[in-house]
Amino acid sequence: MRGMEVYSLSVPVFAQHLRNMERWLDKTVAHAEQKKFDPEVLMQARLSPDQWSLLRQFTAACDAAKWGASKLAGKEAPSHPDTETTIAQVRARLKTVLEYLETFKPEDFVGAEERLCKHSWMGERSMRGQDYLMQFAMPNFLFHVATAYSILRHNGVPLAKQDYLGKLTLK
Repeated sequence: MRGMEVYSLSVPVFAQHLRNMERWLDKTVAHAEQKKFDPEVLMQARLSPDQWSLLRQFTAACDAAKWGASKLAGKEAPSHPDTETTIAQVRARLKTVLEYLETFKPEDFVGAEERLCKHSWMGERSMRGQDYLMQFAMPNFLFHVATAYSILRHNGVPLAKQDYLGKLTLK
């Protein structure tokens, strides 16, 4: 795996799923309007009492995307205070992270496959970029995306597999 491949397997995938999540919020609001309830109540919905809320799944997906891209490119990620409480604020967070992802270019990822990636929770340890992408960054990101999707489906929002997958590159 080379830098261009690391870029192609990370930044565009993060961006596509974050855009999908933006569309889920549209469907969430429309569903709530149709059923005559406040869509904001869903921000605190969760699949299990000990699992993060929908709002936290959205912010965690945003964090996973920005940190994943940043670590792989050897850059410092911007800080976000996690103060969102509303759908509008979650939309703004998605927009901010998508704009940040747009700043990355394939050349930023030259050497990313061997670059050591580290988070504070790793202690003194780190991971090679290729391993970081395939074993942590992408699975962690997709976990939060899939969990957000599941919370919305569990609460009746009419999402389908195509909403999760998003636009496919068909030829």
